[in-house]
Amino acid sequence: MSEEQAKPEGPTTIAEQLYARLRRDVIMGSLEPGARLKLEKLSKSYEVSINTMRETLSRLASDGLVMAEGQRGFTVPAVSIEDLRDITEMRQLLECHALRQSIHHADLEWEAQIVGCYHKLSRVEAVVEDDPDRYGEDWERYNNEFHNALIANCGSRWLLLFRQTMYEQSQRYRMLSLKTRPFPRAQSAREHKEILDAALARDSDRAVALLQAHILKGAQTVSVSEDGHKNGA
Repeated sequence: MSEEQAKPEGPTTIAEQLYARLRRDVIMGSLEPGARLKLEKLSKSYEVSINTMRETLSRLASDGLVMAEGQRGFTVPAVSIEDLRDITEMRQLLECHALRQSIHHADLEWEAQIVGCYHKLSRVEAVVEDDPDRYGEDWERYNNEFHNALIANCGSRWLLLFRQTMYEQSQRYRMLSLKTRPFPRAQSAREHKEILDAALARDSDRAVALLQAHILKGAQTVSVSEDGHKNGA
C-alpha cells in the first residue's frame, strides 16, 4: 500500500476539521453572503479557540471564500450578477481547457473513472427530483466527482487547483439559489450523459462545446439582485 493510500480519509486535526466545516458552511449557504464573521461568537459556536478560528478564516480568505477586512475582521463575500458572470466565464475557460487536455491524454483508466463516477451520479439523478431533501447532498457530491473525473487526466495540478476554486464559487451561488428555486436536475442529467458520450468517443470539440453550455446553463438558473443578495424565480 502506498503512503498516499495509507492516509486516513478526512481531516485529522482540529484546524483541518474546522477548515472543512467552515468551508462547507460558506459554500452551502449556512453562513450567508455579507455576514460579518465575529471571532468570539464563531469560536463558541464551533467550539474552538479564537486563535484557531482567526487562522482558519485567514486560510479561507486566501481561497476567496471569506473576505478579510484588515482590523475590521472577516465577512462572507456578497453575491452579485457581475461576480457570478466572472466566475462562470473563468470556470468555462479553465474546465473546458482541462477537459480538452484530458481527452487528448485519454486512456482506459480515465474512461473507467468517468464511467464509474457517471454511474453513481445517474443513479442519484433518477431519484433526486422526487426527494431533493434526502438526495440533494448526494447529488452535489456525485456531480462534483463526475466533473472532477472528466478533467482528472489533464496533466496539470495548477489547472485543477484553480478550476476547483471556480467550481466551489459557482457551487456557492447554486446552493444559495436552491433555497428559493429548484435546480433543473433533469436537464442537467441529459447534459451529463451527452458530455460523457462525447468524452468516451474522444470528440474533444463536441465535449468542450457541451460542457461550456452546461456550465452557462447552470449559472443561468441563479437569480441575483442588484443589492448583492440571491433571489428566487
